[in-house]
Amino acid sequence: MAGGAAEQRRLAAVVQGWLGRPVLVVGDAMLDDWRFAESDRLCREAPAPVLTLRRRISAAGGAANTAVNVATLGGRAVLVAPVGADVAGDELHDCLDRAGVWDRTVNQPGRPTPVKRRMLAGNQILLREDSGDADDALDDDGVARLLTALDCATEELRAAGGEAPTLVVCDYGLGALPAAVRAWLVAHRERYATVALDAHDLADWRGLAPTVVTPSFAEATRLLARAAGARPAPGAGLHLDHPDGDPTDGPSELTVGVAPGGVGPHQDAHRSVEADPTDEPTAGEGRVAMTGDGLTVTGTGVTVNATVGEGVDRAVLAESRLAELRAHTGADVVAVTLDTDGAVVGGADGEPRRSHSTPVPASHAVGAGDAYLAAMTLALAADAPLPTAAQLAQLAATITVSDTGTCVCRREDLLVALDAPGGRAEHRALVGTDELATIVAEHRRAGRAIVFTNGCFDVLHRGHVRYLEQARALGDLLVVAVNSDGSVRRLKGPDRPVNPVEDRIALLAALACVDHVVVFEEDSPAGLIETVRPDVYVKGGDYPPEMVPEAPLVRRLGGQVRTLGYVPDRSTSAIIDRIRAHGQEPQEDTSLTSKPS
Repeated sequence: MAGGAAEQRRLAAVVQGWLGRPVLVVGDAMLDDWRFAESDRLCREAPAPVLTLRRRISAAGGAANTAVNVATLGGRAVLVAPVGADVAGDELHDCLDRAGVWDRTVNQPGRPTPVKRRMLAGNQILLREDSGDADDALDDDGVARLLTALDCATEELRAAGGEAPTLVVCDYGLGALPAAVRAWLVAHRERYATVALDAHDLADWRGLAPTVVTPSFAEATRLLARAAGARPAPGAGLHLDHPDGDPTDGPSELTVGVAPGGVGPHQDAHRSVEADPTDEPTAGEGRVAMTGDGLTVTGTGVTVNATVGEGVDRAVLAESRLAELRAHTGADVVAVTLDTDGAVVGGADGEPRRSHSTPVPASHAVGAGDAYLAAMTLALAADAPLPTAAQLAQLAATITVSDTGTCVCRREDLLVALDAPGGRAEHRALVGTDELATIVAEHRRAGRAIVFTNGCFDVLHRGHVRYLEQARALGDLLVVAVNSDGSVRRLKGPDRPVNPVEDRIALLAALACVDHVVVFEEDSPAGLIETVRPDVYVKGGDYPPEMVPEAPLVRRLGGQVRTLGYVPDRSTSAIIDRIRAHGQEPQEDTSLTSKPS
């Protein structure tokens, strides 16, 4: 146990050490759009579900999410990327601002911001619509402005931090990094102390000499495929050019099912391994298609047979090719990510390191690679040993996949996982207004939806509980504002509240659906609404949202208003009347709703 505690302290020291580390992120920035719906019937036109949209979340994606993870992990993140002059671009700017990323993106009129829109029902992704592709190329003016932004951001970070910044390149084939930009980054490599590269097509980055590359298993496979077709002569440079024309009449075969030096048992030299089913092809490969036999997934330049890899461990295969991958990329460190199987990491010492992950639904793992890349980069930039960097990177990716949405790892979460000082204190439901503002800001930076409601909650009953459970289901964090005793007296009369505020908040805090409780003295929650800026404001009752007094304020702040139904005969006033009926004449009260009272 003592050894384990010492190891955790050592890891935590690295996390503390990278605080404020300057990091420039460049590449394909996109917007992740999550739409959560409900469905209880099929439409008559087709066997398709009829969806009712309940909530929507926008989050930074791609290079933008890597920058967000760098910022939330404690680094000083700057993002340089082309962003469209459109609604999606505006939302992406908001995501960056909330996360504390220095937004140095370059406006590109006429070129849309790439968006991945996901529609879910019951936490199951039903469809994804993508917009933005490599055909939306930057014009000459756009390239020139992007290079100017890179140069200025590099100097800005150096001036702010007093040291050479770290560079993270995120190339996902969407056109943000054309040849001129790649050439600039290669030519100015010496301006960056540490360089991390995450690219769908690593062969495009000839000469960059990155500190670390983080290909998925399928991306590593594609690189080795090109190596097999265009091996350099002895003594030639280590980096690959594209082969002279990728074949247009069919894919080439790649042998990766054999360890160097021979053929494994029950294998032959033409067998290949199973691809990562969630990996996406580079833009040049077009669509991946299933062949007629239903067994082979093909894409230009690579064929991967889905049956011959049975019984073969992808980690073992990746370990056997780490040296080749380091040679072909020129990287000091290669980290081959294996989605639910963790990662395999190799450095100059030739010793592979294996890390493991916990299998989760695919909708929970979107962006987990960005968290891995951010933590790995920060750790190496802070001069952490490779085993330590690999541990922290895997831990950052693993602790982000607990729920549906784009993954973001916060420094506090990482320290909590390491049981280290500086992590979040034990969760406290009751908070003050100032503390609540800080808490909400942290959750918003992580892309979580904030739900807010308020009321007296004098005698907690079934109607309250059902109402609060429904409210919590509308977002990721439920904040309940409770009227003080004086406020209740002004609103309800001199004989209320029945229970003092200390008792009322204690009961609310005990409910699993309530995340935080705050007390307010005013008769209106308007001040708290301005502090929290909820994504969803909830009130109880059978009246339309337009009749809620706070609705105009909530909408002005960018939120939506929802009213929830009531449980008949389950109101505080009705319960008080029934209790009084046992000892005195009941007072007339017709407000039989479950709205907070």
